[in-house]
Amino acid sequence: MLAVGAAAAAEPALSAADTQLLRAQVLLDRAHFSPGELDAAYGSNMRQAVRGFQKLRQLRVSGTLDAATWKELERDQAPVLEVYVLTAQDIAGPYAKVPADMAGKARLASLGYVNLLEALGERFHCSPELLRRLNPGKKMRQAGEQLLVPNVLIAKPLPKAASALVDAKEGTLTLLDAGGMPFAQFPASTGSRHDPLPEGRWQVRGVATNPEYRYNPKLFWDAKAGDTKARIAAGPNNPVGLAWIDLSIEHYGIHGTPEPGKIGKTQSHGCVRLTNWDVMQVVRSLGRGATVLMQS
Repeated sequence: MLAVGAAAAAEPALSAADTQLLRAQVLLDRAHFSPGELDAAYGSNMRQAVRGFQKLRQLRVSGTLDAATWKELERDQAPVLEVYVLTAQDIAGPYAKVPADMAGKARLASLGYVNLLEALGERFHCSPELLRRLNPGKKMRQAGEQLLVPNVLIAKPLPKAASALVDAKEGTLTLLDAGGMPFAQFPASTGSRHDPLPEGRWQVRGVATNPEYRYNPKLFWDAKAGDTKARIAAGPNNPVGLAWIDLSIEHYGIHGTPEPGKIGKTQSHGCVRLTNWDVMQVVRSLGRGATVLMQS
């Protein structure tokens, strides 16, 4: 059963198995072992989150939700779901369709959210489809409407990290303290056959939040014929999302994404791509001069 942090809320229309998976995902998210986009499904990102959490707590590393893992997760006893009341600003947006091509994106004054479901999904770390499943019959069209959402915003802030480890084989970015102990892990897209992850030890040169993006087709093997350089406005649907962490290797960094559901599922152009909410956590923890070790 999913505990809900408000008496007025009803239980969501999820199967018993999905309910348990969503509970685990929220608890992992709040423990800073992110399963990526919360979707009440057991995919590769969820498995890696469980494995990372098990390593941290010195449990048997299986990637499965065994009794010992549940016991540790449930030390966090806060409600897993919360009631969110839609505001007039939520309804108003602004929202706008984002073109697929760079030239189309360059014509926009900002790269904001496409619709309310996308905006709420980013805020509460979940897929738009999960929001629909949690709120059957809800229209989501007027201020004052009550929605069930994952209770993820109560997570404690991360401490400062001394370094980060990016592992292409596992598809993760892990933050470590000065003693080399991991304390947070996030799913990541980490390169491709055409643009492999640049293995080695690099440093953080700087951090930019809500950055503009400068598109240069010469840097992309899959650029379309006729593409030209373009300046893409800031926003969550910008190609690098809500943050860019610049590294000491030209043209490479750690950044967000406009497509959180594809993190850990699709390849990147060599950079390290995280969900927007995860990259913002990393930005607050990983400062200038920190070491980033990349390995395959």
